[in-house]
Amino acid sequence: MITLQNLTKKYGHQVVLNIGHLEIPKGQSFGLVGNNGAGKTTLFSLLLDLIQPTTGHIVNQGVQVDKSEDWKPFTSSFIDESFLIGYLTPEEYFYFIGELRGRNKADVDALLAQFTDFFHGEILGQKKYLRDLSKGNQKKAGIVASLIGNPEVIILDEPFANLDPTTQIRLKGILKKLADQQDVTVLVSSHDLIHVTEVCERIVVLNKGEVVRDIQTSAQTLKELENFFAGNIAPEEEIA
Repeated sequence: MITLQNLTKKYGHQVVLNIGHLEIPKGQSFGLVGNNGAGKTTLFSLLLDLIQPTTGHIVNQGVQVDKSEDWKPFTSSFIDESFLIGYLTPEEYFYFIGELRGRNKADVDALLAQFTDFFHGEILGQKKYLRDLSKGNQKKAGIVASLIGNPEVIILDEPFANLDPTTQIRLKGILKKLADQQDVTVLVSSHDLIHVTEVCERIVVLNKGEVVRDIQTSAQTLKELENFFAGNIAPEEEIA
């Protein structure tokens, strides 16, 4: 269970996030959507203790993330390319992450073998540094690295961005497989409403830092989200 309580983030007088209470049960595939500036990346940064909350706190499986680092062994993420180490090759990076998570090279190799189609021959064995890969291939490497060590909580910010259609389809398959594991909580933010409704059982919409919709995914969810972002929902209907 991940719990957000009285959580705000302010920069000067500007409130960029304001969530009174939000719970994400263990094992849930959770989608976060919203326009640019809605607070999605801010929320994920708070979850990962990359920034400090102005008020309130986040508890990840019983651990308050800004007070203890005990959440780190069971939590992984890929937010953007800054999470990579550009002067390493993908192989070196994967083994480095494996060491951090108590996995040897054989363990890492066994995991990487499961993502041959996802890598599409563009990641391993290329003798390139991560910094020299395309944005899409950097993202592939970062996503797979986040899966090393069997994490219980996986946080991915805009994982579909910069990926070609074939890779997006393969990524959806990976995320759906993760969602089928009842002990793994997957948090995904995305601007792509179609993809997020296909891979997440619950979707929260942020608008100007506040939760305005909280939806259990159904056959009607995509249309509901499209109507919301098209401005076809009356203000009194916006609060979940």
